[in-house]
Amino acid sequence: MTGFPEVHVPAMTSAGLPLVLLHGGNVANWMWQPQLPALADRIVITPDLPGFGERVREDWHGLDAIADDVVARVTDHGVDGPFDLAGLSLGGVLALRVLARHPDRVRSALLSGAPLEPASVGVRLICRLQLAFWQTAWFWRAQAAAFGIPHDSRALYVAHGMSVRRETASAMNAEVFAGGVPADLRRYSGPLLAIAGEKEPAVVRNSLRAIAHAAPQAQLRLAPKMHHIWNIEDTDLFNEVLRCWLNGTTDPRLVPVSRA
Repeated sequence: MTGFPEVHVPAMTSAGLPLVLLHGGNVANWMWQPQLPALADRIVITPDLPGFGERVREDWHGLDAIADDVVARVTDHGVDGPFDLAGLSLGGVLALRVLARHPDRVRSALLSGAPLEPASVGVRLICRLQLAFWQTAWFWRAQAAAFGIPHDSRALYVAHGMSVRRETASAMNAEVFAGGVPADLRRYSGPLLAIAGEKEPAVVRNSLRAIAHAAPQAQLRLAPKMHHIWNIEDTDLFNEVLRCWLNGTTDPRLVPVSRA
């Protein structure tokens, strides 16, 4: 839809492993554009997921199949060894599937805003109502405001949201709403940082502990004052958190979360 490339060649000689960024639901790989200037020393791969962006006409075949699709796509782009991984929202949920199914391919992982608790009846009813207004601009403008997306980024968000097929959204929601952490997540023993925005719904914040139960090495953090799509809401903070993690440290501005 936007022609935003999937492979971004570093402006300088690459000093680190390739980085794969997984976008959220109802957006596409263009959501990572604000991060690229801070990653000039990396090959960055920003795949469109099936059903979104340039692949909007493709069907949703389930999280496991799409996790396999991500790894195959990264390999097709010339990366056949380990890579660093980051995902936000749906991309965070999907990142866990990549870790569970392809643990040998990921050196480190950062995920944010992954809803892993089963959705309540109320949430399911609201989403059914949303599907009725799926291709109306006012619905997407309201979504943009609720997620704290800056005004200068809302037009693209609205246009892309209206391009996503209802069938894709319905299938994606059904699977994500079921909740749960992949049973094989324990196969991944590498560094893992799980984040939620401090202003995100409780279902997202509470999901951090579910990750810790399946991946004891996971670090759990809150991003202070942030909503869901905080890579756009506060680009500088997100980029600095990501850079710290890629360099082997955790940004001290993130708030630790109890594992209990």
